[in-house]
Order: sequence, then C-alpha cells, then structure tokens
Amino acid sequence: MPTLNKIRTVFTRHRPSLSSRSSNPPRGAHIGTTAAASGAPGHPLARRRAAITAFFAMDGFLFAGWVVRIPAIKAQTGASAGALGLALLGVSVGAVAFMMLTGRLCRRFGNHAVTVVSGTALALSILLPPLARSATALGLVLLVFGAAYGSLNVAMNSAAVDLIAALRRPVMSSFHAAFSLGGMLGAGLGGLVAGRLSPVAHLSGLAVCGLLVTAAAGTALRRGRESGGRQEQPATLDGPPRHPEETDRPHPGSRYLPLVLVFGVIALCTAYGEGAMADWGALHLSQDLAASPGLAAAGYAVFALAMTIGRLSGTVLIERLGPVRALVGGGGTAAVGMLLGALAPTAWAACAGFAVAGLGLANIFPIAIARAGAAGGAGGVAVASTIGYGGMLLGPPAIGFLTELWSLPIALTTVALLAAVAALIAHLTRGAHRNGVDGAVPASPSKGTSPSRGN
Repeated sequence: MPTLNKIRTVFTRHRPSLSSRSSNPPRGAHIGTTAAASGAPGHPLARRRAAITAFFAMDGFLFAGWVVRIPAIKAQTGASAGALGLALLGVSVGAVAFMMLTGRLCRRFGNHAVTVVSGTALALSILLPPLARSATALGLVLLVFGAAYGSLNVAMNSAAVDLIAALRRPVMSSFHAAFSLGGMLGAGLGGLVAGRLSPVAHLSGLAVCGLLVTAAAGTALRRGRESGGRQEQPATLDGPPRHPEETDRPHPGSRYLPLVLVFGVIALCTAYGEGAMADWGALHLSQDLAASPGLAAAGYAVFALAMTIGRLSGTVLIERLGPVRALVGGGGTAAVGMLLGALAPTAWAACAGFAVAGLGLANIFPIAIARAGAAGGAGGVAVASTIGYGGMLLGPPAIGFLTELWSLPIALTTVALLAAVAALIAHLTRGAHRNGVDGAVPASPSKGTSPSRGN
C-alpha cells in the first residue's frame, strides 16, 4: 500500500492541468464541485453572494422608504399634482442618464468599487428630498437620488453577473428577490412610522441604515477579493481560466450588441407590466370592479408578493427548465394572468389574475439582465437596464393614454400582450449565444443525447 500511494502521488502531481485538451474532464464535471464549495459559509464566493444580496435588499429598502413619504413631502413643498409628477420624473431621468455612464465606470474601476460608491451615494442622497421646499427644488434633488439609484442598479447587477459566472449557477433571481423583500420591509416600516416621525427623521434613519449596510457589505466584498476573489476560476469548458471580476468582457460596442438589445427588449416588456401594475392595478379594482379600499390596496400587494415568491424559487426553476424555457413559460403565464386580471368580472378573480401575472413576470427581468451581462459585461447590463427601466417609465403613461381612448381594463391587456411578446422573442432567439450566456455553464450533450435544456 505505501508503494501504491507513492505511485498515485506521482501521477497526481504530474497530471496535466484542466486547460489541457488532452485531459479535460467530462463537460460540466467541475460545476457541481464549484457550486458545492462556494456554498460553504466561509467560502469567498459565499461571502460575495451575501454582500451583493445585502446591496440588493438595501436598494429596495431605501427606495420603498422614500416612496411612502411622497405624500408628506408633497404637502411640505405645496406642489400641485402636475408639479409633483414632473418632480418625480427626476428620479427616472437621473437613473436612466447615469446607467450608461455606470457601465463605463464598472469597466474602468471594477464592479465592486462602483457598487460601494453608488450604495454610499444612494444612502446620502435620500437625505435630500425632505429638505426641499418647492417642487423645483424637489425635482433637482430627485435627479441626484435617481442618478445614485440607477448607478447602484447597474453596478450591483454587474457584480451579480460576475458572481453567477463564478458560481456556475443562475442565481440572479435570488438577488432580485432580496430587492423585493427589502422593498416590502421598507414600505411596511415606513407605514408604521409615517404618523410618528417627520420625513427628515425617518429618511435620516434610513440613510444611517444604508451607510451601515454599505460599510459591512463593502468590507465583505473587499475581503472576498483579497482572500479568494483574485484567484483564477477553474478553466471554463471552452477556454482558459478567467478573473472572477472580469471587467474587460466584450461590451455592447462589439458584435454582442444585437444580443444585448434583444435581452433589453425582453426586460422592457416585463418592466412595463410592473410599472403599470404599481400605478393602475388598485385603480382598476376600485373603479371598474367596485372593490373596497382595502381590497384594492391588496391587489398590488398580492402581485408584489407573488413576484417575490417567484424570484425566491427562480434559481431552482431556471436550473430545471433552463433560462429560455423559464422566459417562455414566465411570459406565457404572465399573459394569461393579466388577461384574467384585466377582464375578470369580480375583484377577487382579478386579484387571482394579478397573482398569476406576478409569478409569471417574476424571473423575466432577472434572467434578461443576467444574460445581457454574460454577453456584454457591465456595458451589457447598462444597456439592457436602460432599455428595461424605460419600460417602467413607458407603462404608466401608456396605460393612461389607452384608458382615455378605450377603457382601463382594455388598456391593462397590453401588459398581457407585451408579456406574450417577451415569450415569443425568447423562443425565436433560443439558439443565440448558447455557451453559458445565462451565467451558468450549460452541460454539453454527448453524442447521441438530446441538447441541453438551457438552450
């Protein structure tokens, strides 16, 4: 036995590396090992995942905390409904304007550094809205707040895309579930303290929480890179090892732009539905279906809760079905749910439709952003996010315009239409960028087997 052990040691020591074609293991063999090892609490990738999750949750928490104080800040500024609408547009304008810039900053300085700076900026900028004393001043400070919000969204999504590539698992939905949970917590807490604290005191407390989370999560990101983040990943199935925070990936100026644009359009289709539901869902229940105020408010809550549940289960769903089937199935499910929600004769049936739509839409945006990032790096995330959030801007006014032309129920069917369009686009482009564009390396079929489900 000692002699046998020595022989085994010699062969192990001189075994060719993974990057050598002559000794490559079966495709996908290392994926399970990487994922299992990274799941250990002390593993650098596990720390990075926890830190990025914290940034997503903080983003949702702070944004929801600001939203619940809009009525109080409207009264404070004395703004009319029209003036407030223009001021609130500052958030969207600032976010969209800085998304493309953030993609360039991520390529220049790295996703982690930009995430930490953007998180700090968001926590500080939430102090500004309660200090405004006019609609004009509110619009200007919301430009700053929106710029920080958009920058953080691109940076943390780019960091998530890099982590997905390292984990070899499609976990983007779990990050967006953290955003949803943070938003629910922020809205709930805001509702509890709105009658007791002034907007200045409330948002100051949120700023402190944001700075603390940014400091803790930023430290975890830095330690993850120092302890293991800078080590090369195992060789991919189609190439040499890569750095875990690879900021020199192909960007949308290259041949990947059409693919990134496709994923951006898919993201737009689902963001359109989210924006429309947030602004018009409760009004449909109360105005068209005579729902009580409580039931009308519960309509969007049911939709948001269903989206959160869908995102929490998204990783398992995508691993089982593959990203393309998840996109097609999610778009189809959302279309059926929104048709029910828009055309149902009773409020309870409409709420059931909203829940089905929420489950269907839950993972479309995360998958689209992840695949755009895998194709084009931080620049791909920036382009797809800009297009996607454009859908959230387009949704509410489009629904209002169509309501004037026809009716609100008919207008809401456009959400179902765009969800079906997203499913169709995903199906038609199912063969594009087959090798791991979703961030998880798909298993390649051996001779005589069927193709991978992820494609």
